[in-house]
Amino acid sequence: MPIDPNFEQNREKAGEENGVDVWGPVDPPEQLGIHGTHVAVDFDICIADGACLEDCPVDVFTWVDSPDHPESELKAEPTHEAQCIDCMLCVDVCPVDAIDVDPGRAGRI
Repeated sequence: MPIDPNFEQNREKAGEENGVDVWGPVDPPEQLGIHGTHVAVDFDICIADGACLEDCPVDVFTWVDSPDHPESELKAEPTHEAQCIDCMLCVDVCPVDAIDVDPGRAGRI
């Protein structure tokens, strides 16, 4: 199941990690929530294949550890989401549809 594009309405903000908003539910290590707002990555479905890190022209993503998560022990965090230029390459290359970029959410980060 791909990332919920309406996560801001359907989930509650659970906090912040590495300067990035986290949307719940969060119950580590199995549930890690959605990280980011303008550029959002569903950590629960991210398989860390690295395509988003490789293809992003402005280096929005960084690797973060997610020990014991059933999908992968690394995740692509949108640490520099304010740099996003809305090219949508990350959305296009994600094999599990774990990323959503919404230019309308850019002003809310």
